[in-house]
Amino acid sequence: MSWDPVYTLVKQIPRGRVLTYGALAKALRLRGGARAAGRAMGATPRGKGIPWHRVLGASGKILIREPYASLQKKLLESEGIPVIESRINVKKHLWTPTRRKAAAKKNRRSTGKQPRLTPMQKL
Repeated sequence: MSWDPVYTLVKQIPRGRVLTYGALAKALRLRGGARAAGRAMGATPRGKGIPWHRVLGASGKILIREPYASLQKKLLESEGIPVIESRINVKKHLWTPTRRKAAAKKNRRSTGKQPRLTPMQKL
């Protein structure tokens, strides 16, 4: 399986914002949930500009081991996110990805095209 969709979404997380492994998995509908997102982040290639440090555990906890945990803490703090005892305030810094389906519905309305109806809906 290719982790490219995961990395594409992670690249969209703005500076000073974070995303949880679970939210990442939910946004991409990853089989295996947060654990799959964690595996993808663990396999992040170097030198591709992927801000891996912006992905955290559900409670805002840094879940990776040293020496990368210290690096993640420094990177988050450099973006203005305070880290206290390996945790951040998720409510304050959480980023919510935009939904593709909502954008598609909005575009459909603006073009004036009618959605296709199933045979049951036609009755």
